[in-house]
Amino acid sequence: MRSFISMTVIALAIAAPIKMALAQSASTSSVSLAEPNNSAPSSTVHPDQKPELLPSSLFAAARTLAGPQLSPDGQNIVYRDEVFGKKFMTVKNIVTSKQDRFAEPEDVDLLWYRWVGNHRLLLSATSNVRSNGSEWRVNQLFTYDLITKQFQIAGRKKLYNFYSEEILYYDPDGKFILQSTRANGRDIEPSVFKINMDDNSSELIVKAKYGIYRWTADDAGVVRMGIARYGLNTHVYYRRFADEEFKIIARIPDGAKEGKIEDTILDISHIVSGSDEGYVLSNKQTGRFGLYKFNYATRETGEKIFDHPENDITEFSLDHSGKSLFSARYTDSRDRIFWFDENRKKLQRQLENVIPGQEVWLHDATTDGKKMIVYTTSATDPGSYYLFEPEAKKLHRFGGVNDNIDPAALSETQYTKYTARDGTVIPAYLTLPRGRDPKNLPLIILPHGGPYGVRDTLDYNAEVQFIASRGYIVLQPNYRGSDSYGKAFYEAGVGQIGRAMQNDLDDGMDWLVKQGMVDPKRVCLVGASYGGYAALWGVIRNPERYRCAASFAGVTDFKKQLSYDRQFFSNRNAREWKNIVRGDAGFNLDDVSPALKLSTLSRPVLLAHGDKDSNVPFSQYDLMVAAAQKANVAIET
Repeated sequence: MRSFISMTVIALAIAAPIKMALAQSASTSSVSLAEPNNSAPSSTVHPDQKPELLPSSLFAAARTLAGPQLSPDGQNIVYRDEVFGKKFMTVKNIVTSKQDRFAEPEDVDLLWYRWVGNHRLLLSATSNVRSNGSEWRVNQLFTYDLITKQFQIAGRKKLYNFYSEEILYYDPDGKFILQSTRANGRDIEPSVFKINMDDNSSELIVKAKYGIYRWTADDAGVVRMGIARYGLNTHVYYRRFADEEFKIIARIPDGAKEGKIEDTILDISHIVSGSDEGYVLSNKQTGRFGLYKFNYATRETGEKIFDHPENDITEFSLDHSGKSLFSARYTDSRDRIFWFDENRKKLQRQLENVIPGQEVWLHDATTDGKKMIVYTTSATDPGSYYLFEPEAKKLHRFGGVNDNIDPAALSETQYTKYTARDGTVIPAYLTLPRGRDPKNLPLIILPHGGPYGVRDTLDYNAEVQFIASRGYIVLQPNYRGSDSYGKAFYEAGVGQIGRAMQNDLDDGMDWLVKQGMVDPKRVCLVGASYGGYAALWGVIRNPERYRCAASFAGVTDFKKQLSYDRQFFSNRNAREWKNIVRGDAGFNLDDVSPALKLSTLSRPVLLAHGDKDSNVPFSQYDLMVAAAQKANVAIET
């Protein structure tokens, strides 16, 4: 379930003009790394001064620049933009400034894109299909050739599963990819195909095997491992070379209670070619995911390479050789990266000195590392993109996410913690409206989506800033079950949808009321996806607490949502996901589903939903509207 929230919910579908970010001389600047700029950004608004009310259209405006990526040779850059509500992709030649722009199809959602070679893009798109009263999400791969200006379907043209974009390997030269997908309508398990990028032809290289629902390839593109489920047991199939047969190297009994997080994440592992050695993220030793060496033949976890004392390591990468560790990512108060590569570590320090007070991200780089894209942002800065040439020590700003907003007029967000009623410590983000005495103010609680495997961070959030600009305190709780806080915190959220998770929101309100910051008679819940559900459930469960709720794409019937989700999982994973959401076998999700408890609603509710949503289907909106009509309850839609 998505963790975004539509400005439709907050600003009631405010239209906004979109300005192009690239090629605007007013928004470009250059700075030399030889001359660090240690001065703080100039401020037009004193921190204690009540700022001028910014138009809501500024916050509602679409990103003027998003997701830039450099071609491997550094000649072109691709990015997304939006003009008058229509989404485009633009490829710009860095030397000539010549642009190639094409519109994104209106009937699909673009999931991701990346370069495969210097003149071709690979794109993944999803769409919702309705048939016989059911909704299905279908994904498809496409290529776009910069020379021919043509789109083509990539890989398997007839789809037999929905996560068809699961890519196991990208050839460094862009000649082929490895795709895991079902070969035909009879197979339940996926096969692995080699997709030729020049003609989009496909070749079967690993045939589906009974029970294997996940394949893993090494850094040279050899499929090395398969994970199978037979009954309640997990079997691990393994080989070292492509001409070997897969052999079972481990049989893992399911002794743990279902719904628990796995101790070792095998399916995001990195196997070194020609070796049994690799790396995994594991929480066996500390209860938090750390980075460890791993032997795939013996399944033995080796020495710890890197971890964090409070938070999970969420991702790691290898260098271009596929042999050495390159980086690791984690989130404490904000997203962070640790560089194993000494050159990148040095560049990171230099850039942070040049651009102080910002998150600085080496966003993308050419194969030779001579050109990079740098992204900077903060809680009060929508973000900027720079073209960075390390050898020449040049840093050129070529565009921003939203240059019409003055960061100095926005409100600071702070990372904080409070204690829930059962003693669980809940991390949260608190934004106090600039220029207002934080006493007896109205409060918006803004729970994130997910709810599992997702969390809020200290990134810029247009919704938070819009709400704060109108004089509200904003609380974003990372309630139990939120991502990156370790195994115990995750498991505290298992089966607690509508229960302890909801208590965490209520307890955050009580914490702020006790401090005298919030007027308990002026509190509202706003959210999207799971956050939208929490908003709806909050006003139904505890109307004495909340004045109103606003929900965008919120879940309204959990049993029906689980039935929809099932299409995206293997049988084993679908069962585990259901147990994570439901928890105790005897617990009835109908008891915490807003559409089934609407007769008790006594507070104003704003309900909105995108009819092309492929995470929470539009039918969830229909269920809520029909229930409101049946119960003769008024809701705004």
